[in-house]
Amino acid sequence: MSYLDFNAGAPLLPLVAAHLGRAFSETAGNPSSVHRVGRAARKRLDAAREAIASAFGASSPREIVFTGSGSEAAALAIIGAFVARRRPERTALVTSTIEHPCVIGAARRVEQLGGRVVWIAPDARGVVPAQAMIDALTDEVALCSLMWVNNETGVVQPVEAVSRACVERGVVFHTDAVQAVGKVPATLREAPADLLSFSAHKLGGPAGVGVLISRRQVDVAALVPGHQENGRRGGTQSVAMAEGAVLALQAALEARDVETARLAGLRDELERRLLAALPGTRVTGGAAPRVANTSSLCFPGADGEGLLVALDLEGICVSTGAACASGSLTPSHVLTSMGLSPADAQASLRLSLGSTTTRDDIDAVIGALSRLVPQSRFTS
Repeated sequence: MSYLDFNAGAPLLPLVAAHLGRAFSETAGNPSSVHRVGRAARKRLDAAREAIASAFGASSPREIVFTGSGSEAAALAIIGAFVARRRPERTALVTSTIEHPCVIGAARRVEQLGGRVVWIAPDARGVVPAQAMIDALTDEVALCSLMWVNNETGVVQPVEAVSRACVERGVVFHTDAVQAVGKVPATLREAPADLLSFSAHKLGGPAGVGVLISRRQVDVAALVPGHQENGRRGGTQSVAMAEGAVLALQAALEARDVETARLAGLRDELERRLLAALPGTRVTGGAAPRVANTSSLCFPGADGEGLLVALDLEGICVSTGAACASGSLTPSHVLTSMGLSPADAQASLRLSLGSTTTRDDIDAVIGALSRLVPQSRFTS
């Protein structure tokens, strides 16, 4: 099998799988309990917080909030910060039209709560213009959210510039860093974000654990009531999952530079050969800075969903866009925001590479697409 859908989720790393096997077989302790087993669990959970705080340059482990997913972390950041910060004079949220569906959904919830959302569109390259975001930061804006890297195109967004402008204007800034962590330097050292969210399973960690870094000066209202996570997220924490997230994060950061160079070479070869074999093919976002592992390809006249199914039958796993929207008949909001027609958006595939990707995988998908795309164009 050739797995080329790492942006949807990375295979569980062997060291993480081994750790989880051991951890889940041990006596479970509730980190909130005061007896020795509970204290031992709390010590391990605190160590996980410290490791993440150190990796991201947070000022205190108390700024680390464990959640059930990256989507929950982003929703907690946006809805929680909006509710906590809402004032009569500050009722607006600024975000982009190419955010992950979880951020789009959180923005819609802000509207339901009486807020106003200012949507900023990207340019044709897929980059949200920094100046347009900054110009939208009026006195009525409470919160701004901009993803660090787009999940469909891999295009890097101007998080550094926008976050610094938010600091200057007293606007709380959140970044969805799910697709950035482990691929580019994406910490609080590069951008002074108030809120940063990411997910373990994109890094080879377990699905079911996300992280929100919530700086001490920012109030976040809990979506799930409870005393855990310093009152920001109720529910008994999974120590094993938190430790799995740390192991995956550390492995990704250690391998980042070497993997970036390796995957960039494979991705560039993939695009070069496909463009030569299939005239008319376009790389969406190819003119902008991108992370090394992602390629969004448009095959005009083809049926993207049909290609996905045909590739799957040949043992090749790719995506048509965000994994949570796979199977939808609605064209990708990311691609249409960039100016692609609905037909071209539905004729697109996302190929995302990772730690297990080899040249054989690249050869396999090139060979399959070289056969399948002309067939799809003929029948669609």
